[in-house]
Amino acid sequence: MFRALIYLLPLALTIYAFIDCLNTPEDEAKHLPKIAWVFIILLFWIVGPIVWLAAGKMRHAPAAGRTPSEWHRNHRSQWVAPDDNPEFLKALKDENKKDESLLKDWEADLRRREEELKRRENGESPSASGE
Repeated sequence: MFRALIYLLPLALTIYAFIDCLNTPEDEAKHLPKIAWVFIILLFWIVGPIVWLAAGKMRHAPAAGRTPSEWHRNHRSQWVAPDDNPEFLKALKDENKKDESLLKDWEADLRRREEELKRRENGESPSASGE
């Protein structure tokens, strides 16, 4: 059990440091560019993650309350639900109007064809309908 822990603990530390480094904004990486930190973490299996956690990242709260999820907050669209989005609702209304007009055209065409079929069954010529 102790042997497994000797390998699993550094592996977990490396994975944690790697993910932490990837989620850190570029301007919060200290001393080196972020890509250099990624290589250090991955190449120097035990020392790299410890150095990253100790000296590679600013550990104080960033200005204006920035967090790694800042990108998600700032790039969220203004409307959350489709029911709250007037553009989406307008598009639905336009599509419904288009569908209704298409349905009316189909119904008119069906009525015309039914009348034409009745005339044929009664022996009348199609030109007698006045079209």
